[in-house]
Amino acid sequence: MNNKLSVVIPTFNEIKTLPSVIEKVLAQKPAEIIIVDDCSTDDTWKFLSNLKNKSIKTFRHKENSGKGAAVRTGIQKATGTILIIQDADLEYDPSEYAKVLKPILDDRADVVYGSRFVGPEPHRIHYFWNFVGNRFLTTLTNLFANLNLSDMETGCKAFRKEVFDSINLTENDFGFEPEVTIKLAKQGYRFYEVGISYHGRSYKEGKKIRWTDGVKAVWVIVKHGLFS
Repeated sequence: MNNKLSVVIPTFNEIKTLPSVIEKVLAQKPAEIIIVDDCSTDDTWKFLSNLKNKSIKTFRHKENSGKGAAVRTGIQKATGTILIIQDADLEYDPSEYAKVLKPILDDRADVVYGSRFVGPEPHRIHYFWNFVGNRFLTTLTNLFANLNLSDMETGCKAFRKEVFDSINLTENDFGFEPEVTIKLAKQGYRFYEVGISYHGRSYKEGKKIRWTDGVKAVWVIVKHGLFS
């Protein structure tokens, strides 16, 4: 199989980390990097507009629409046969792409999630209630998707591009995570999970997800679990 890797980076007000993320992703030599600025109010778009690398394609939303909307735009613009979604905040290390991609390249998986909760890699210890919320949302998603994932909310996900062509994604914010999981599981795609490192940020350092996103996610899970 002739594989071409596209890395999709949704970003919103991440100018402090975005240059480092791009440098680390470029070191993995993907065919292309698709960066979608979700109408940032910092200098993100000014920085992206000045990039000269031909393998980097940049797009900007006219209004802030959420991570899910930015990911959808990136997927629509991607031309690769395999996709990785990379957050712009340096919580996930691009140097681990090889082990995340291996189950797909070995033709054993269609979808691979990098889990922060399995394996020997280092993980920054953080908020107890975030951990509890993640486990609850992952368990609820597993219930509807008939999976046994340990980390549905991970920001490191890899897919065959063709799997996205078979589903219709609609969630604009962090609801993208359970929606894509449930819809792909219902299509019968092969899921794998590999342990990755995690260098989480504090809210003071710029972490964006809030408890309200967790509440919304419950409704998203039930909606797509029952009606998708």
